[in-house]
Amino acid sequence: MNSLLTKTRCLVGATLSLAICFPAPAPAAAPLAAQLQALHIDAPRERLPAPDFALPLLDGKTIRLQDYHGQLVLLHFWATFCKPCREELPALDRLSREFPGKGFAVLAIAVDRDHPQGVEHFVREHAIRLTVPLDPGGEVRKKYEIDALPTSYLIGPDGRFVGRVVGERDWTSPGFKALIDELTGTPYD
Repeated sequence: MNSLLTKTRCLVGATLSLAICFPAPAPAAAPLAAQLQALHIDAPRERLPAPDFALPLLDGKTIRLQDYHGQLVLLHFWATFCKPCREELPALDRLSREFPGKGFAVLAIAVDRDHPQGVEHFVREHAIRLTVPLDPGGEVRKKYEIDALPTSYLIGPDGRFVGRVVGERDWTSPGFKALIDELTGTPYD
Protein backbone atom coordinates (compact mmCIF):
# COMPACT_ATOMS: atom_id res chain seq x y z
CA MET A 1 0.00 0.00 0.00
CA ASN A 2 2.83 2.35 0.88
CA SER A 3 4.41 1.60 -2.50
CA LEU A 4 1.14 2.42 -4.34
CA LEU A 5 0.83 5.72 -2.47
CA THR A 6 4.39 6.64 -3.40
CA LYS A 7 3.72 5.90 -7.08
CA THR A 8 0.54 7.98 -7.00
CA ARG A 9 2.37 10.95 -5.53
CA CYS A 10 5.03 10.65 -8.19
CA LEU A 11 2.42 10.54 -10.94
CA VAL A 12 0.53 13.48 -9.50
CA GLY A 13 3.79 15.35 -9.09
CA ALA A 14 4.77 14.55 -12.65
CA THR A 15 1.38 15.69 -13.94
CA LEU A 16 1.65 19.01 -12.11
CA SER A 17 5.19 19.44 -13.35
CA LEU A 18 4.06 18.96 -16.95
CA ALA A 19 1.23 21.40 -16.48
CA ILE A 20 3.66 24.02 -15.27
CA CYS A 21 6.23 23.29 -17.97
CA PHE A 22 3.71 23.11 -20.81
CA PRO A 23 0.83 25.46 -20.06
CA ALA A 24 -2.28 25.07 -22.17
CA PRO A 25 -3.01 27.85 -24.65
CA ALA A 26 -5.45 30.52 -23.53
CA PRO A 27 -8.93 29.11 -24.14
CA ALA A 28 -10.33 32.34 -25.69
CA ALA A 29 -7.60 32.73 -28.31
CA ALA A 30 -8.77 30.15 -30.83
CA PRO A 31 -12.50 30.92 -30.54
CA LEU A 32 -11.83 34.66 -30.87
CA ALA A 33 -9.75 34.12 -34.01
CA ALA A 34 -12.54 31.95 -35.44
CA GLN A 35 -15.16 34.61 -34.58
CA LEU A 36 -13.11 37.33 -36.26
CA GLN A 37 -12.57 35.20 -39.35
CA ALA A 38 -16.27 34.26 -39.60
CA LEU A 39 -17.19 37.95 -39.48
CA HIS A 40 -14.54 38.88 -42.08
CA ILE A 41 -12.61 40.98 -39.59
CA ASP A 42 -8.88 41.20 -40.28
CA ALA A 43 -6.96 40.37 -37.12
CA PRO A 44 -3.57 42.01 -36.67
CA ARG A 45 -0.45 39.85 -36.67
CA GLU A 46 0.56 41.64 -33.48
CA ARG A 47 -1.83 43.52 -31.18
CA LEU A 48 -0.26 46.96 -31.21
CA PRO A 49 -1.58 49.94 -29.23
CA ALA A 50 -4.04 52.12 -31.14
CA PRO A 51 -2.71 55.65 -31.67
CA ASP A 52 -4.30 58.19 -29.37
CA PHE A 53 -5.94 61.28 -30.84
CA ALA A 54 -7.89 64.35 -29.81
CA LEU A 55 -10.80 65.46 -32.01
CA PRO A 56 -13.62 67.97 -31.66
CA LEU A 57 -17.25 66.87 -31.45
CA LEU A 58 -20.18 68.63 -33.09
CA ASP A 59 -20.86 70.51 -29.84
CA GLY A 60 -17.27 71.83 -29.73
CA LYS A 61 -16.05 69.59 -26.91
CA THR A 62 -12.91 67.53 -27.50
CA ILE A 63 -12.53 63.80 -26.95
CA ARG A 64 -9.47 61.57 -26.89
CA LEU A 65 -9.29 57.86 -27.56
CA GLN A 66 -7.63 57.39 -24.16
CA ASP A 67 -10.89 58.63 -22.57
CA TYR A 68 -12.30 55.22 -23.51
CA HIS A 69 -9.50 53.08 -22.06
CA GLY A 70 -11.04 50.04 -20.37
CA GLN A 71 -13.85 49.80 -22.92
CA LEU A 72 -14.20 47.95 -26.19
CA VAL A 73 -14.20 50.68 -28.87
CA LEU A 74 -15.53 50.39 -32.39
CA LEU A 75 -13.70 53.20 -34.17
CA HIS A 76 -15.68 53.82 -37.36
CA PHE A 77 -14.46 56.13 -40.15
CA TRP A 78 -17.24 57.45 -42.38
CA ALA A 79 -18.36 60.44 -44.47
CA THR A 80 -21.67 61.91 -45.57
CA PHE A 81 -20.64 61.59 -49.25
CA CYS A 82 -20.19 57.81 -48.84
CA LYS A 83 -23.46 55.96 -49.57
CA PRO A 84 -22.53 52.73 -47.71
CA CYS A 85 -21.48 54.87 -44.74
CA ARG A 86 -24.82 56.69 -44.68
CA GLU A 87 -26.67 53.36 -44.81
CA GLU A 88 -24.50 51.76 -42.13
CA LEU A 89 -24.41 54.51 -39.50
CA PRO A 90 -28.00 54.05 -38.25
CA ALA A 91 -27.25 50.32 -37.69
CA LEU A 92 -24.15 51.24 -35.67
CA ASP A 93 -26.30 53.61 -33.64
CA ARG A 94 -28.81 50.81 -32.92
CA LEU A 95 -25.95 48.47 -31.96
CA SER A 96 -24.50 50.96 -29.48
CA ARG A 97 -27.93 51.41 -27.89
CA GLU A 98 -28.17 47.66 -27.32
CA PHE A 99 -25.06 47.67 -25.10
CA PRO A 100 -25.49 50.64 -22.75
CA GLY A 101 -23.20 50.56 -19.75
CA LYS A 102 -21.52 47.32 -20.84
CA GLY A 103 -18.07 48.66 -21.63
CA PHE A 104 -18.71 49.19 -25.35
CA ALA A 105 -18.45 52.49 -27.25
CA VAL A 106 -18.83 53.43 -30.91
CA LEU A 107 -16.87 56.47 -32.09
CA ALA A 108 -18.05 57.44 -35.57
CA ILE A 109 -15.28 59.68 -36.94
CA ALA A 110 -16.60 61.89 -39.75
CA VAL A 111 -13.86 62.56 -42.31
CA ASP A 112 -15.84 65.09 -44.38
CA ARG A 113 -13.50 67.86 -45.49
CA ASP A 114 -16.05 70.63 -45.72
CA HIS A 115 -17.90 72.34 -42.90
CA PRO A 116 -19.42 70.20 -40.15
CA GLN A 117 -22.94 71.40 -41.04
CA GLY A 118 -23.42 68.45 -43.42
CA VAL A 119 -22.41 65.98 -40.72
CA GLU A 120 -24.59 67.75 -38.16
CA HIS A 121 -27.57 67.72 -40.55
CA PHE A 122 -27.17 63.98 -41.22
CA VAL A 123 -26.82 63.13 -37.52
CA ARG A 124 -29.89 65.20 -36.63
CA GLU A 125 -32.00 63.91 -39.56
CA HIS A 126 -31.34 60.26 -38.62
CA ALA A 127 -31.49 60.81 -34.83
CA ILE A 128 -27.97 59.42 -34.43
CA ARG A 129 -26.87 59.40 -30.79
CA LEU A 130 -23.35 58.12 -31.40
CA THR A 131 -20.28 60.09 -30.43
CA VAL A 132 -19.27 61.77 -33.71
CA PRO A 133 -15.76 63.26 -33.68
CA LEU A 134 -14.80 65.45 -36.65
CA ASP A 135 -11.58 64.89 -38.63
CA PRO A 136 -11.87 67.44 -41.48
CA GLY A 137 -8.08 67.75 -41.88
CA GLY A 138 -7.62 63.99 -42.06
CA GLU A 139 -4.90 63.75 -39.40
CA VAL A 140 -6.49 60.80 -37.59
CA ARG A 141 -7.52 59.18 -40.87
CA LYS A 142 -3.85 59.24 -41.90
CA LYS A 143 -2.68 57.84 -38.53
CA TYR A 144 -5.04 54.91 -39.00
CA GLU A 145 -4.11 54.45 -42.68
CA ILE A 146 -7.68 54.77 -43.98
CA ASP A 147 -7.75 54.18 -47.74
CA ALA A 148 -11.44 53.29 -48.15
CA LEU A 149 -14.70 54.19 -46.48
CA PRO A 150 -16.23 52.89 -44.39
CA THR A 151 -13.37 51.41 -42.36
CA SER A 152 -13.69 50.33 -38.75
CA TYR A 153 -11.26 49.22 -36.07
CA LEU A 154 -12.07 47.21 -32.98
CA ILE A 155 -9.88 48.36 -30.11
CA GLY A 156 -9.82 46.20 -27.00
CA PRO A 157 -10.27 47.46 -23.44
CA ASP A 158 -6.46 47.31 -23.18
CA GLY A 159 -6.16 49.97 -25.93
CA ARG A 160 -4.74 47.51 -28.48
CA PHE A 161 -6.08 46.63 -31.93
CA VAL A 162 -8.34 43.57 -32.10
CA GLY A 163 -9.31 43.80 -35.76
CA ARG A 164 -10.11 45.90 -38.82
CA VAL A 165 -13.08 45.91 -41.15
CA VAL A 166 -12.97 47.55 -44.58
CA GLY A 167 -16.38 48.06 -46.13
CA GLU A 168 -19.86 47.91 -44.73
CA ARG A 169 -21.13 45.16 -42.43
CA ASP A 170 -24.35 44.11 -40.77
CA TRP A 171 -23.30 45.37 -37.33
CA THR A 172 -26.56 44.24 -35.71
CA SER A 173 -26.10 40.58 -36.69
CA PRO A 174 -26.02 37.93 -33.95
CA GLY A 175 -22.35 37.25 -34.81
CA PHE A 176 -21.26 40.83 -34.08
CA LYS A 177 -23.31 40.90 -30.89
CA ALA A 178 -21.67 37.66 -29.75
CA LEU A 179 -18.25 39.15 -30.53
CA ILE A 180 -19.02 42.21 -28.42
CA ASP A 181 -20.11 39.88 -25.60
CA GLU A 182 -16.84 37.98 -25.90
CA LEU A 183 -14.67 41.10 -25.92
CA THR A 184 -16.48 42.96 -23.15
CA GLY A 185 -17.05 39.92 -20.98
CA THR A 186 -20.70 40.88 -20.49
CA PRO A 187 -23.60 38.87 -21.91
CA TYR A 188 -25.92 40.50 -24.41
CA ASP A 189 -29.46 41.04 -23.15
